Amino acid sequence: MKKRASSRQISEFVWGWVFILPTMLGLFVLNIYPMIDTIRQSFYKTGDFGKGNIFVGMANYKKVMGDTEVWQALWNTAKYALVEVPFSIVIALLLAVVLNKKLKGRSVFRTLFFLPMVVAPAAIAMVWKWLYNSNFGLINNVFGIKVNWISNPDIAIFSIAVIGIWSVLGYNMVLFLAGLQEVPRDYYEAAALDGANGWRQLINITVPLISPTIFFVLVTRIIAAMQVFDLIYMMIDLNNPAWKKTESLVYLFYKYSFEQSKKGYGATVVVVLLAVIMVLTVFQLVGQKKWVHYE
Repeated sequence: MKKRASSRQISEFVWGWVFILPTMLGLFVLNIYPMIDTIRQSFYKTGDFGKGNIFVGMANYKKVMGDTEVWQALWNTAKYALVEVPFSIVIALLLAVVLNKKLKGRSVFRTLFFLPMVVAPAAIAMVWKWLYNSNFGLINNVFGIKVNWISNPDIAIFSIAVIGIWSVLGYNMVLFLAGLQEVPRDYYEAAALDGANGWRQLINITVPLISPTIFFVLVTRIIAAMQVFDLIYMMIDLNNPAWKKTESLVYLFYKYSFEQSKKGYGATVVVVLLAVIMVLTVFQLVGQKKWVHYE
């Protein structure tokens, strides 16, 4: 015979749902429904004045597969991610290890490194445009060089990736600092007695023990890097000769959907991006079994 739930259990169940219901509604309205609707729109061609959409089946996807601009944008996005993700993780980890020690003024340093996370992207773009300016920019003048950082098609995407690295260092560092708090000091003391230097302690103790944090940062940074838009949009204008070499997939979605009113085709581009991100995430989830230690 089943035991009846007590009034307290019923109350806890009801109040539990009351508290999580706003979050669930927000998740559905702001995330799940727009994603489903975007996938639906990818099978349509936008009608005149944004109305009367015409169902075209897989025609948009066939067009995307043969669109050289889409493939170029995908390659641009991949190059950005290949630079931003590993460098932002490695540098942030090293900074976290240093600032986790008893260092004079470490709270000040932590704050300084985290500040870029709270600065408006527009302000970041304005400052870095001045730094990168080929005529009177600080970088060229300090080093006495003449480099077109954001107008040279060969290096523009990497210059923007540097800004991305600088912008997320503080966020990554805070996550790594949280992970380092869980590492017992006894391990380092024992390793020091065995003659292990700081580098060997980092590789053999720190990295394995905070590998779950590293994995979390890796997954989230790849997702964010593949969705890069604001930095490119604000740093590169349409007259820039490096424009086609810096255009990202998310910008293509913006251009087709909002500038050219081709919402169906724009939705197809972003669905392709979603598929790429999902494949990358699955590979990471499978591969993490070999190097992430949860014990």
